[in-house]
Amino acid sequence: MKALQRNFHTLSNTLRELLRMPVARLHFDSRIDPEDIPRTYRYYTRRHPRYKIIGNKTMGAALIDLGRFEGPPGYLEHIQGKNRGAWHAKRARARGYVCAEIERNEYIDAIHAINTSLEERQGRPMDQKYREKVTHFERQPHFDYYGVLNAEGQLVAYANIGHYGNFSAFSQLIGIRNNDGIMHLLMVDIVTRLLEQKRVRYVMYDTFFGAQPGLQQFKRILGYQPYRVKYSLQ
Repeated sequence: MKALQRNFHTLSNTLRELLRMPVARLHFDSRIDPEDIPRTYRYYTRRHPRYKIIGNKTMGAALIDLGRFEGPPGYLEHIQGKNRGAWHAKRARARGYVCAEIERNEYIDAIHAINTSLEERQGRPMDQKYREKVTHFERQPHFDYYGVLNAEGQLVAYANIGHYGNFSAFSQLIGIRNNDGIMHLLMVDIVTRLLEQKRVRYVMYDTFFGAQPGLQQFKRILGYQPYRVKYSLQ
């Protein structure tokens, strides 16, 4: 009986937390890519693999509302402070790292080395697709591809981000494990560029649910918040 009461209490707290989340309306625009955009919309709105009554990426989506900020200075001010996103990004720059758009086919070996640099991430074994070396990457026109290079010009982290309508979303964000702040630099620079471009209202980095505490903290110090999302396809 006590176990049942504890489970009910936990469920009640979770439901209250969900209802308190702000709501974001994310629009997919199929004119951007008539094949990939509807396919991605279906993936985002299909039933969650564990929680069947909700959509795949509808509860606890990790979003930054770029509309809150007049430009990059406002965002950087929001993530200032010791051990927050801007602080870690500044440390990485001081160590000679730079973030830049990349052509992935120029970094085939480096990307494979990053993908296979750890056996596990976030407490789970690396997916088999990361273990297999890709010998040629196709560029999708509604995607941008970024990387972090060290002082010697070696690729140490990379990210792929798609633009779907009024929001952009990361499909990959991965790097070697060190304590230099390279992942913070990668994220901060990409968000800053989105603000400069005034291209989208929101940027998404997956969800908070299912993420390990360390990854949740990473998202929070970079300005992400959990949202309830309502999707539409145009």
